[in-house]
Amino acid sequence: MLIHVKKKYIVISIRDCYIYIKYMRKILIGLLGYTFVSQQMLAQTDSIASRHELKNVTVKATNGIKSKYRVDNAEIIGQGQLIRAACCNLGESFTANPSVDVSYSDAATGAKQIKLLGLSGTYVQMLTENIPNLRGASLPYSLGYVPGPWMQSIQVSKGASSVKNGYESTTGQINIEFLKPQGTDGVRANVYQDSELKTEVNLDGSIHLNDRLSTATLLHFENRQMDHDGNDDGFMDMPKLRQYNLMHRWAYVSPRWISQLMVRGLHDEREGGQSRKHLAASSSEPLYSTSVKTNRYEMQWKNGFTINADHNTSIALMLHGSWHDADNMFGKTQYDVTQKNGYAQLMFETDITEKHNISVGASLNHDYYDERFNPFGTLPKAESKVTKENTPGLYAQYTYKLGDKLTVMPGVRWDHSNLYGSFLTPRLHIKYSPSNIVTLRTSVGKGYRSPHALAENVTLLASGREIIIDPNLKQEEAWNMGASLGFNIPLFGKNLELNAEYYYTDFKHQMIMNFDGAKGSHTLSFENLDGKSYSHTFQVDATYSLFNGMSATAAFRLNDVKCTYDGSLRQKPLTSRYKGLLTLSYKTPLELWQFDMTGQLNGGGELYDQSRYPAYFQLQAQVTREFHNFSLYLGGENLTNYKIDSPIQSAHHPWSAAFDATQVWGPVTGAMAYVGIRFKLEKL
Repeated sequence: MLIHVKKKYIVISIRDCYIYIKYMRKILIGLLGYTFVSQQMLAQTDSIASRHELKNVTVKATNGIKSKYRVDNAEIIGQGQLIRAACCNLGESFTANPSVDVSYSDAATGAKQIKLLGLSGTYVQMLTENIPNLRGASLPYSLGYVPGPWMQSIQVSKGASSVKNGYESTTGQINIEFLKPQGTDGVRANVYQDSELKTEVNLDGSIHLNDRLSTATLLHFENRQMDHDGNDDGFMDMPKLRQYNLMHRWAYVSPRWISQLMVRGLHDEREGGQSRKHLAASSSEPLYSTSVKTNRYEMQWKNGFTINADHNTSIALMLHGSWHDADNMFGKTQYDVTQKNGYAQLMFETDITEKHNISVGASLNHDYYDERFNPFGTLPKAESKVTKENTPGLYAQYTYKLGDKLTVMPGVRWDHSNLYGSFLTPRLHIKYSPSNIVTLRTSVGKGYRSPHALAENVTLLASGREIIIDPNLKQEEAWNMGASLGFNIPLFGKNLELNAEYYYTDFKHQMIMNFDGAKGSHTLSFENLDGKSYSHTFQVDATYSLFNGMSATAAFRLNDVKCTYDGSLRQKPLTSRYKGLLTLSYKTPLELWQFDMTGQLNGGGELYDQSRYPAYFQLQAQVTREFHNFSLYLGGENLTNYKIDSPIQSAHHPWSAAFDATQVWGPVTGAMAYVGIRFKLEKL
């Protein structure tokens, strides 16, 4: 490969790149280099904007930033970490994160799901720029709706979160910050190609029209049309995919008023199932196919006004609306859903004194679901069900700060649902730092969720099971409590970051998915919990710079997640009992080359029939070469080539009741290589 840059020729040997990857594969431990993130990101609250403008301040970070400035147990994943795994979308941005698990939800649609504290991603409140989003009907495929190059940072907070953003957080919050027009100026591009013939093109440009007004446009195109069957079961390993994603935003920043406007549109198509290319010619059955076609549009407007800068007194108004329409076909089963959501929040915040802060606010959330369901095509017309839920709410949060040593933050909110009545959400956070070395955090709080059986779990329809939904599902309710202990220890001239944490989640009401239970074999019942359901999670992690340019992170987590099915308390199916993570990142002294690698050990667990699946190991690696205005990267995922032998039950009889593509506990595809280029041109 020969590249011409400013009349100098640089030769990159493909063989050399292969040797580097092979060498890292033998190390068996992964990545995480240094990244630079602005201190404004560190101090970022869930308000519309920071109250103090910070410029030209940078901090060095390792495996995400364990922020000392936040009372909750949160870490920030910056752009420096995001690019170390190609990060094509939100689901692929947690490769080197020890807390968040990402796995395939089924073997037919290519959808991915996250888990936090050993529990499903439905109990994680997803936010975009501190506004509740990517929920309900958008949840099953939401990890593929956020392109990696669009993200400025991801904030992951575990346990009970602030009451400001609502009541839906049970195990934590994930907040996505997109690139801001006022923070960037120029053109950036990212082109990606992998061995599965998936192509991605990302382009964004921003311009500062004057000192206060700026605008930006972000484009994303994704395409994969490969028909591949690596396990010879007649089904495509990954569905054919095409996605168009567009965002346009404006920002106005003045000393007293900050306004941000965003509009976004998305079109996503997924076609999977059986392929005549891989089936025996003698097969007389019609092809089993899956089809998911989604159109999504949203608008967001945020305004923040500074009333008194000396007391950090401000008022903010945030508005968000979305329209999500998805048509799903799984064989002959039809499920179409249209969700309309409107959200508004008004908040006031002030420092009474240097030690005392108060925040109060009001919110209104409106959800409209129109669901059309025809199981196995047995009905002459799909049954339609319309659900409307209006939830106004009020909150108050008080913060007491005793210097940098002690922070106490109690909060409570009241909400009223026209479907479930009134409910209170109390939460409490305490942070104590007796020295610069030790930081202790504790939290306790409640979380609530309105259940939407099919809208949030549509991928489970890739099965021959009879679907049974309890018509009187209760609002989900759970307590979460936990504690974390962090150490920043000077060791041999460098800092050792050591963290230990424990979280407990206890459900009072929960919608459970009961496979082959009391309702009969080959059934899937969505029903209310009758008994206990809880999660214990213990995690330790450590990060240390081995020498200049190289950092390593090691983590280990234990999960004890149990739920009652038909009167029997047993391990939660498809939940690994433990996870180990080792990462390594090295950047050469001139920062021209960067080598990253991540190794994950995923523990075994139980399937729904109480049989067990084994532990398995995965390896990812990437090499990056930096140039003046662009960079080249080459990497691989699942380099151990581990995959489930038979991810689909009764794959050769997809029209039978025994057919099931949803019992997925590990990788569906084998090793994959990719190559890409990033381009950046400052100022238009």
